[in-house]
Amino acid sequence: FYLSVRGSEGLYMVNGPPSFTESTAFQRDTGKNCKAVAFSKDGSLFAWCNGEKVNIVNVTSAELLRSFDLPKAVCLEFSPKNNVLATWQAYTTAKDGTAGVPNLQLHDVKTGKCLKSFIQKKMQNWCPCWADDESICARNVNNEVHFFENNNFNTIANKLHLQKVNDFVLSPGAQPTKVAVYVPGSKGAPSFVRLYQYPNFGGPQSALANKSFFKADKVTMLWNKKATAVLVIASTEVDKTGASYYGEQTLHYIATNGESAVVQLPKNGPIYDVVWSPNSVEFCAVYGFMPAKATVFNLKCDPVFDFGTGPRNAAYYSPHGHILVLAGFGNLRGQMEVWDVKNYKLISKPVASDSTYFAWCPDGEHIVTATCAPRLRVSNGYKIWHYTGSLLHNYEVPSNEEMWQVSWQPFLDGVFPAKAVKYQAVPSELPSAEPKPAQAYRPPALRNKPVTSSKLHEDEPPQNMKPQSGSSDKPLSKTALKNQRKHEAKKAAKQEAKADANQESTQSSASQSAPRSAVPAVTSGDPEVDKKIKNLKKKLKAIEQLKEQAAAGKQLEKNQLEKIQKETALLQELEDLELGL
Repeated sequence: FYLSVRGSEGLYMVNGPPSFTESTAFQRDTGKNCKAVAFSKDGSLFAWCNGEKVNIVNVTSAELLRSFDLPKAVCLEFSPKNNVLATWQAYTTAKDGTAGVPNLQLHDVKTGKCLKSFIQKKMQNWCPCWADDESICARNVNNEVHFFENNNFNTIANKLHLQKVNDFVLSPGAQPTKVAVYVPGSKGAPSFVRLYQYPNFGGPQSALANKSFFKADKVTMLWNKKATAVLVIASTEVDKTGASYYGEQTLHYIATNGESAVVQLPKNGPIYDVVWSPNSVEFCAVYGFMPAKATVFNLKCDPVFDFGTGPRNAAYYSPHGHILVLAGFGNLRGQMEVWDVKNYKLISKPVASDSTYFAWCPDGEHIVTATCAPRLRVSNGYKIWHYTGSLLHNYEVPSNEEMWQVSWQPFLDGVFPAKAVKYQAVPSELPSAEPKPAQAYRPPALRNKPVTSSKLHEDEPPQNMKPQSGSSDKPLSKTALKNQRKHEAKKAAKQEAKADANQESTQSSASQSAPRSAVPAVTSGDPEVDKKIKNLKKKLKAIEQLKEQAAAGKQLEKNQLEKIQKETALLQELEDLELGL
């Protein structure tokens, strides 16, 4: 299989492990103007745009299948079954202000003819979405979702019309197709996400599930592979509390059976990443102010395993779901933690510094990390690793060149069988890429003295979060959670009171020789009497303190002097109460 590489050195294919040589079958396109590339979902076709034409080749034979005259195309995508190639170019209006020409084109891959052109002004969400079997295709037009059936783009088969659909996602997998739609709130009304089954769009009653929430300027909706649930990351642009410049995020869970919940994250701060496990019954969230926490949750939104805290802001499950990589890229140093998900054991901790891109190879064994422009203009290149931590291949572009994109050739599920997890690092020709630990700066005055380690924060260790026994199957609603917390708080308070009482009663009564104010407490059966005794002791203790202050020469207030005068009366009262036991 191949890795495609796009940059100022042109576009070329590299053979995957173990050889890592440039493919001789695919002719390198040496132009410096390659704007976009796309593999088909099964990896059999490859398209690219070189500033003159959009070309499609068969990946195995490298035979040119189609070529389209589209010099300005900047986005490409194949439909799931390779019947359609969608291309997009920037929208331009005519000089006289009249509407421009349609800039989103759908081409029949087999015949090469243009099936339909649309005007699509924004680059964001430019591509129509297909169901996996291509029976339906949908796109958002002026806040409503238009559905086409069997790639017939001349008739709109269905419309989903809510007040203002901002975004939608089709479910993966087999029929029936489900649709998750997001409608932003306005004028004090909450935002909501609804799940529908195509084509039942008859109104709120026909929705499979509905979740409304405040605090959402934008949302990310993530379907699991089995299309039974959606995770919604709702975020605001600005955090009103001023705690974070990332804005504020919340994580919601919505299932197609109508259940929904807010996922309770035990640490405050941004949500950096949320990913579904390919098994569809667990998901991992990376969240909280640095050092960030990472936790795996089940479908009840209960934590299953907590990875503790560390420098990380991303999570990636392997294609078979048996390995999870937690990583800190971007403004972090590129540390990766590779975990065996079944046993929750750490396999390796490689470091890929300055990485801007990470991707699992479809074989579930190898990983590519890359440093690409324009995110980073220097030391561009890519590295291929084995998950056991071995660096197998490293390519750096010459200093005057740039790399813009690398991507693995995809394969359909089941092509690569899942293998047993290894812990022993696989052999490699390359030295391991362990960066030298940077020495902390020490001011001259401290340089010859022993190093005292001072940590800004203590890292939390990983821990297994076995679900509590007897917890119900449903995710708890907000009120249920509130009540549960109240109940727990009451319980804790009761136990505390009990412990206090026991402690008081077990204090030895042999300390009679101590000053009167420290008479040991023996509880009476009557809580009222106990309360009075406790209050009297409190008052006597305060008087003792005032006496000490007076002895130290402090000028006391009038009311404080009056308090001291009451001491004998209080002692008498205390004695009476205790004798009455």
